[in-house]
Amino acid sequence: MPQPIPPGFDLAQPPFDLLSGAEQQRLCKHLDMALFRSGEQIIEAGAASRFVYVILRGEVIASDIDASGESSFGDYRDGDLFGAFAVISGRARHRYRAIVDTLCFTIPDALFKQLLASNARFSAYFLEALAVKKRLLRERDRPSDLAEVMLGRIRDGLVVKPLLMSADSSVEATVRSMREQGVDNVLVNLPAALGIVTRTDLLDALALNGARPVDPIGPLARTPLIVCDEDALLFEALVTMTARRVHRIAVTRGGEVIGTLGLMEVLSHFSAKSHLINFRLEQARNAQDLSAIAQEMNGLVRTLFAQGAKIRFLMDLISALNTRMLAKVYELVLPQGLSPPTLIALGSEGRHEQILKTDQDNALILPDGDGDYSDFAERFSAVLHELGFPPCPGGVMVRNPVWRHSADGWGKIIRGWVANPDHEAVMHLAILFDAEPVAGPPEALAPLRQAMFAIAQNPGALSRFAEPAVRFRTPLTLFGGLKGDADGVDLKKGGIFPMVHGVRALALREHILPTNTFARIDALIERGALETRSGEDLKQALSVLLRLRLGEQLAALARGEAIDNRIDPKQLRRLDLDLLRDALRVVREFQTWLRQQFRLE
Repeated sequence: MPQPIPPGFDLAQPPFDLLSGAEQQRLCKHLDMALFRSGEQIIEAGAASRFVYVILRGEVIASDIDASGESSFGDYRDGDLFGAFAVISGRARHRYRAIVDTLCFTIPDALFKQLLASNARFSAYFLEALAVKKRLLRERDRPSDLAEVMLGRIRDGLVVKPLLMSADSSVEATVRSMREQGVDNVLVNLPAALGIVTRTDLLDALALNGARPVDPIGPLARTPLIVCDEDALLFEALVTMTARRVHRIAVTRGGEVIGTLGLMEVLSHFSAKSHLINFRLEQARNAQDLSAIAQEMNGLVRTLFAQGAKIRFLMDLISALNTRMLAKVYELVLPQGLSPPTLIALGSEGRHEQILKTDQDNALILPDGDGDYSDFAERFSAVLHELGFPPCPGGVMVRNPVWRHSADGWGKIIRGWVANPDHEAVMHLAILFDAEPVAGPPEALAPLRQAMFAIAQNPGALSRFAEPAVRFRTPLTLFGGLKGDADGVDLKKGGIFPMVHGVRALALREHILPTNTFARIDALIERGALETRSGEDLKQALSVLLRLRLGEQLAALARGEAIDNRIDPKQLRRLDLDLLRDALRVVREFQTWLRQQFRLE
């Protein structure tokens, strides 16, 4: 017999309309009610909550408690939900108190957690910090093609049967076998383990390293194999490839290698399932081929965003594709006979945090010698512009001679920046510290990194490096409201940049190599340089701000407008507004802590 819906509880409103019929029935079965008298405290800051509350009638105020006393954060009225994050994280950031007699529906914490675990859309509403898009709301009772792919397993028709070769097989014989089998890699039987050789490895060996067709492939094999079990999720394989900077992994069953999985196979399956896009970058032969792919990138981002993809997954996937695109442009543009320079991505692209194409941030580490790379650099920047990567307003791009030098030249420049860290030097160091190799010899970047770490030996210079992280105030009023201007709130200046640069300064101080801000936070926590709870708060706050900004940027694109970093708080829903204020409060606390760490008082 269907469970009756309690009078006044609206299952048709988000987030409860994301639940299946059976889940709604279970919710109604366990709903209860509680009356709180005016002035009565409901949840204490720092404490867990046994319930999630939905106000039927009344008003609740949330406030922050610190050394200076109690300050208002926001108020909740009829129909509003509160306490969800106190249940999820095990502690409330705010104190919640009834300011008039208030009647609430109560959802037990255990049931709420069960619903989060069983329903990805309901979970995304809270854990990914934004209300789910209308299209997703309409599809609450059936998984989309994309959801099927994201929850699909590696074994679902994607594994390529391995081609096994002995270590003494010749390069020529290997190429012939690969052509006959229609594969782009072979697994190599080495004395101690299996290795892998790809088509790219063979081409590099023949064209760049002086290998001969009769030479054995054993010395070319790369070990150890990077593996995923066939029961792993597809998105886990994608993240593994991105994190390890490889385009192919080995697939195992019970510890035994049964085949390989490449990024292109995953993306081909992704495209076929969702009818979104066909990323055949490896088959691109000219800029026109790449242009057709680049034009669909925003559509892919829009669909992933609408489906509630986690922001870190979204950044990883798009960065992996952008990296492949940059490398392909490099290959197409580099003239024959010119020694390959090292192309490095800078800024958000180097951190794997660029989702939409905002601008070009890149540089070159030139080989020693007298080669002229100006034509190559000009053509590279021009092709990227054609593909939708706008020129960098500050000129941080390879066409600018300031951003292309030999390794020795870069070393001298970096030492000068470290010795005299004025404002321009600090900004240049910050940009270069996020560098990641994209194409050409990757080892050329390591000496530059080590040269930049020298600033950590000079406390005064390190403080000047960290100072920009606290230069901009968060757009919060004394009483917890939001302040902006006629154009809205600048999320980058008031929130994203302080976190990114503050974490960057800590990573520089601690000699941490990863460039991604989330990865840097994880490394700082592991090293004990950042408290676990503070680090997790930073990651959640950054996810909130990045997702809010992306949502507004996609909306601007749909309106045919230029994208920027601003958002209008008046257009936000209650949940999003609370999350924004909460995220900015984390930023403000982080800035206070940074002032102490780097003596910036």
